[in-house]
Amino acid sequence: MTAPLAERIRPKTLEEFISQEHLVGSKGALTEHIKRGVIPSLILWGPPGIGKTTLANIIANESERPFYTLSAINSGVKDVRDVIDKAKQSGGLFTTKNPILFIDEIHRFSKSQQDSLLGAVEKGWITLIGATTENPSFEVIPALLSRCQVYILNAFDKDDLDTLLQRALKEDAIISKKTIELRETEALLQLSGGDARKLLNIFELLVNSEDEPIIITNEMVLSKVQKNTVLYDKTGEQHYDIISAFIKSVRGSDPNAAVYWLARMVEGGEDVKFIARRMIILASEDIGNANPTALSLATNTFQAVSMIGYPEARIILGQCAVYLANSPKSNASYMAIKKAQQLVQETGDLPVPLHLRNAPTKLMKDIGYGNNYQYAHDHEDNFIDQEFLPEEITNTKLYEPGINARENTFREFLKKRWKEKYGY
Repeated sequence: MTAPLAERIRPKTLEEFISQEHLVGSKGALTEHIKRGVIPSLILWGPPGIGKTTLANIIANESERPFYTLSAINSGVKDVRDVIDKAKQSGGLFTTKNPILFIDEIHRFSKSQQDSLLGAVEKGWITLIGATTENPSFEVIPALLSRCQVYILNAFDKDDLDTLLQRALKEDAIISKKTIELRETEALLQLSGGDARKLLNIFELLVNSEDEPIIITNEMVLSKVQKNTVLYDKTGEQHYDIISAFIKSVRGSDPNAAVYWLARMVEGGEDVKFIARRMIILASEDIGNANPTALSLATNTFQAVSMIGYPEARIILGQCAVYLANSPKSNASYMAIKKAQQLVQETGDLPVPLHLRNAPTKLMKDIGYGNNYQYAHDHEDNFIDQEFLPEEITNTKLYEPGINARENTFREFLKKRWKEKYGY
């Protein structure tokens, strides 16, 4: 039986691996580890179809280590222990050739299953590589997470996906023999959602359904692929499409659409914690200080549904979704931290001004730490005009209040104090 296209052209070396320059580029965080063959236990976190499994295989191949793999969907504690026993027999303790145990979708492992990994990781019987589409801070137990490095993989961009299609056209033993013209690719890329596996599966479906010469157009893609779309698969492709539609409906203040997409997820058996976590993020990113209560309600919703579960959890999720959709919106705080991070990346580690530094020792006081700091509570209105930013970026405004009742009061507050410095 012929393997799927995505498997046939799966990269086997770092040179063939597309994207993730921050991890496996010439100065990538993982590159030196891989070259030296000294691999720490790690968690690869990112959306589906971006090469987590492929990267794990490449790491094992290039470091010349035994490689064992489990899927959290169909593996239990016994499977973990069996692999660990095999790994102990095939590798030496704390050597550069320790076997690698790759666990796909590690976030689906229960606490007891994750506990079963601790001893093997700590004692060096295995090097663990876990792959997850979920935030490991929520889904991986702290004891295991503290023993692993977390590396974030970014979604593929348009150029990456175009490169994959060209590779399939030129290098695949089956596809390269056919007469194919990629006249339009926008629909292909859009339907893939940045998922390389999904892109190649759709492409192969189209190629196999047409007689040569095969001309790929947007109309042809949409007419053939949309007929094959499933209603909802909580472990598959529409998992991310529907949560995206839900979030955008709430952001757009449409409670009707919000509860519709919520119902799609509920009927599909989506994890209640997955939905509630997304609402916590949304409450801060899209509502923020326009209605700070939204974050409290979303957090309480997460706690409530974690205890209640289905079917009653749907009522709590519905209440929260409607509240968030009807709340005033502001992304001002989200934009402020985004700008601040960009500024830090551009300016580096600027020194903390001396008057803001802590001075716990006499030496620090003697060299000026804390000198001329003005204690705000000693002044009228608990405020004194002083510099809080490094000299190199003084007067840089990062926070712009949103246009809503609550943040309008913030703006008036800031005008009274920082109008000349920041231009409020």
